[in-house]
Amino acid sequence: MPERLAVYPGSFDPLTNGHVDIILRGSKLFDRIIVAMLVNAEKAPFFSVEERVETAREVFREHPNVEVDTFDGLLVEYARRKGASVIVRGLRAISDFEYELQMALMNRRLYPDVETVFMMPGEAYTYLSSRLVKEVFALGGEITGLVPEVVEARLRRKQRHPGGSM
Repeated sequence: MPERLAVYPGSFDPLTNGHVDIILRGSKLFDRIIVAMLVNAEKAPFFSVEERVETAREVFREHPNVEVDTFDGLLVEYARRKGASVIVRGLRAISDFEYELQMALMNRRLYPDVETVFMMPGEAYTYLSSRLVKEVFALGGEITGLVPEVVEARLRRKQRHPGGSM
């Protein structure tokens, strides 16, 4: 039986507990799941790609079937190169569905051998997004429990030393 390999793409800037929830549950459904971080030169991320990869690898170090990688360009081309049969996408609310459906249908058209699986995060994380975490953090709000401890520590370190290396 062929390996069931899934790709969970995103910017993960920063990685939230909602992402972690989906990744860990996905790791039980698939033989391997690749957390594929989009490299987008157009965006100005809070964390560099290298910092995001390092952080995610630390978070999932005890989960051997969770890999962390980067990609640019078309997601379906990356999935094809990796031999993935599934793309995992998170849905938090109805508002996510229309966009995600369009992307899933386009991905199917471009690469019919890949299926998109939608997963909802646990109820405690349905409102959570990286953008919201960054906004709350920037305004001095409490983010404990919204992101893994290592992510919170890196956010605080970056706050104390803006522009410096982690």
